[in-house]
Amino acid sequence: MKDIARDLGVSVVTISKVLRNHPDVGDETRERVLARVKELDYRPNLAARSLVTGRTYLVGLVVPDLLHPFFAEIAKSISEVLRERGYYLIVSSSEEDPVLEEQEIDQLLARRLDALIVASCRTNVDLFFRIEKQKTPYVLIDRTFPGLSANFVGVDDLAAGVLATKHLIEAGCKRVAHIRGPETSPAIRRLEGYKQGLAQAGMRITDDYIISELKGDVETKQRGAEAMSRLLNLRKRPDGVFCFNDPMAMGAMNYALDHGVRIPEDIAVIGCGNLHYDDSLRVPLSSIDQHSRHIGEEAARIALGMLNSKVVPKPETIVLQPELIVRRSTERRGSKPKSGRASRS
Repeated sequence: MKDIARDLGVSVVTISKVLRNHPDVGDETRERVLARVKELDYRPNLAARSLVTGRTYLVGLVVPDLLHPFFAEIAKSISEVLRERGYYLIVSSSEEDPVLEEQEIDQLLARRLDALIVASCRTNVDLFFRIEKQKTPYVLIDRTFPGLSANFVGVDDLAAGVLATKHLIEAGCKRVAHIRGPETSPAIRRLEGYKQGLAQAGMRITDDYIISELKGDVETKQRGAEAMSRLLNLRKRPDGVFCFNDPMAMGAMNYALDHGVRIPEDIAVIGCGNLHYDDSLRVPLSSIDQHSRHIGEEAARIALGMLNSKVVPKPETIVLQPELIVRRSTERRGSKPKSGRASRS
């Protein structure tokens, strides 16, 4: 860095800022530095830099499933925001296993990552108190814990459940079922929304129409198929199904179609996530858009804000309002999409 600085007649600090993609450098100077770096095939010694700065310029992301498109989209948007500020993302999976999640987080903490972003599958907050004791900034996404004062970015899952259920009812469904997820905040709140949607329409809640899946974000297509098989074996089949997420809805739809059930004529199906599977589905899936990209962008923004603040900022909560996306799987009648704005607290 000293050699490059001397060659170009700039300071070592300027070279450092360019290498970290810091915005406080003019375009002409940046281009000159990058050209010289390329000529010399120079690569910064990140380990040495972390010893000097006390930072690794790495942020860890722990999610239930790396293959789930919802979390993949979040990871992509987080990475894009971090990269612009000279930080990079390390992604890990808990496989919806609390023990494995703790192990993965411990490994990331041992590497002295600058911050963590977590979609947790845990049912208690002990691990997060330990993270706080180590003074590692963290942001919860998608899943939250009552009583834990922490940064959080996610969607209003209660509203998502109400929106999906009311849409099925407005589409003409008289017996609405729900394939729910695990005992995490999104599944609990979406179930509450489902029940509220039925109550608002004056419809009775039927226990047989609520199918529980312990791992809502792992092996979801198979779990959706298994849940649909149980619903189809009921004496009074449902004519509408709200699924915890899109992959679960895909599995449920495929099973129904394979067994001669017409969608949406016999059973209307709606998912949650709006993961853009239109080209790969026999029947395009209606869904609740969780704004996954926006979740990732806001989580990265909060993490960077904590890393660049001289004082510990007050925890921030961002709850995005869901949006109904109507496609063929529920088009018994015309239904108007509904949307809302993000709320902050």
